[in-house]
Amino acid sequence: MAENAYIKLVPSSVKETITVDEVKELFHYYKEITSKTGHQVNWQYEDSSFPYELKEKEEGKGKWFYLSSNKDRYFAILVGVDKEIVRDENGEEREQTYLQITLPEESTFGDKGKANEFSKFLSKKLKGELHLFNGRIMYFYPRK
Repeated sequence: MAENAYIKLVPSSVKETITVDEVKELFHYYKEITSKTGHQVNWQYEDSSFPYELKEKEEGKGKWFYLSSNKDRYFAILVGVDKEIVRDENGEEREQTYLQITLPEESTFGDKGKANEFSKFLSKKLKGELHLFNGRIMYFYPRK
């Protein structure tokens, strides 16, 4: 059975909405900064830190993409953007954007580790509310 983690963009997040292209840019940024770390320690770290290729199918354009790997111990991670209606503490309804990180059934423990790493990175950059695969919640936005 597939597993899901969610990054919810709350009112105090950096952005309240995000597009798939902006998420892809964050992955490119992640790849860039980890490769710089590799150069500093004189090691080809980018292969280990990001063992995936970004791919997008025609039916998922603008909604989701996936990270595919042909490296040992990795398979794939799906990343999508959607919206939901939530009720705030005042009882008012509002639209909330969220990112969904999905591990397909064929995913490995390596994929799950990388998905946790990526979701924490994205949550920190966006100051979102991260709902982990195990059901726990991490808050990366300023709370009252």
